[in-house]
Amino acid sequence: MQLCILIIINIVAYLRLKTELEDQFDDLKFEVEATRSVTGYFEVSVNGKLVHSKKGGDGYVDSPSKLEKIVKAVEAAQ
Repeated sequence: MQLCILIIINIVAYLRLKTELEDQFDDLKFEVEATRSVTGYFEVSVNGKLVHSKKGGDGYVDSPSKLEKIVKAVEAAQ
């Protein structure tokens, strides 16, 4: 049962972030890479540059400052 919960949490976290970014930017392309097993990864890259890593200590995108860091990376890449 724990496996399903982790997958749901990661999907919910991804969908929340995707919605937040779509609200701010019109022309974003999202790519999702699933792992074959539970890894704990929740990473966000912009044009190949890693800007957020749960495994690296950033946790989920659960605060305005974490979202802003990603937004700034998107703006810089445009």
